[in-house]
Amino acid sequence: MNDSSQKTNLIGLSRDQLTAEMASIGEKPFRAKQLWHWLYNRGETDFLKMTSISKVMQERLAERYVVRRPLVERELTSVDTTRKWLLKFDDGNEAETVYIPDEDEQRGAVCISSQVGCTLTCKFCHTGTQLLVRNLTAAEIVGQFMLARDSYGEWPTPDDTTRLLSNIVMMGMGEPLYNFDNVATALKIIMDGEGIGISRRRITLSTSGVVPMMGRAGAELGVNLAISLHAVTDEVRNQIMPINKKYPLKELMQACRDYPGASNARRITFEYVMLKGINDSLADARELLRLVKGLPAKFNLIPFNPWPGSDYECSSMRDIRAFSDLIQDNGYSAPIRKSRGADILAACGQLRSESQRQKCSRLNERVAAGIADDHHIPAA
Repeated sequence: MNDSSQKTNLIGLSRDQLTAEMASIGEKPFRAKQLWHWLYNRGETDFLKMTSISKVMQERLAERYVVRRPLVERELTSVDTTRKWLLKFDDGNEAETVYIPDEDEQRGAVCISSQVGCTLTCKFCHTGTQLLVRNLTAAEIVGQFMLARDSYGEWPTPDDTTRLLSNIVMMGMGEPLYNFDNVATALKIIMDGEGIGISRRRITLSTSGVVPMMGRAGAELGVNLAISLHAVTDEVRNQIMPINKKYPLKELMQACRDYPGASNARRITFEYVMLKGINDSLADARELLRLVKGLPAKFNLIPFNPWPGSDYECSSMRDIRAFSDLIQDNGYSAPIRKSRGADILAACGQLRSESQRQKCSRLNERVAAGIADDHHIPAA
């Protein structure tokens, strides 16, 4: 078995799956533990360099398995040091991953995609103009973070005091709660203390409001929750985020109130893109305060990042500041997010690949309308 395309990729297998894979070739659980360390703590891709494994076993593993990341087709670095990777997967489809540095550039977050394209059609989002092609696998999701570490030379796993790639946000292409099983497997690998070792407190999952899956995500993963809110009435949200027709604001806000683990120490983040004349008035700000009353909440106000063909304009900085001041005067954190990576189309809402859906069906028509079918939601 010398053709690497015919070999099993060990990246993306859960601990139990890796143990079962080793058992299938007659190996005991300790072999899986050895491999886990080399794959996820050391970041090694070559079995012949895994020095705690015997030469005979190295060769045996190399005959059957491969350790493969997504292919980096293009890497771009912004003038503000944001970095974006265009990734190509085995089937030729593409997605994008972004590293966003903090203002002091000492740490930062890796923004990871969960789908090729997106199930949703949010009107202000460039990704939303690309219909869903497919879900990403657990290997493709965890592989995004691993190749970011490759790019920054952060193997073996650094400790929290020296880690540049310190946080993860599931805010790239796609809706993560419509690909929950693969996202969950990948994040559990990333959070494993004997491997990549990113704390759940440093991981944020962003959803546009897939209400039935929010509780399960909180219970099984315990990561921070971010809501792509962007409007304070059903009328406006229906217009710019068609998912609201399926899960309106009343249901979404109740799911936020029920989210496991939400507290003043772990507040829910509400993402709010500022669209001129659409959602940026002081009346909108006051309604936003009413919506979140009683919730442990904080806000990210995002100046709209234009992209080719977009129909919206960014609110004036005067209006954004007035909106922010009103929210903060009422006791909430509401910073204005500094746009990063706009020169390489890496800013919020600008990610898009050239992958296109190859088959049409009635499901596509429903997706294009922004209303996903229930069978996209994994069974609870």
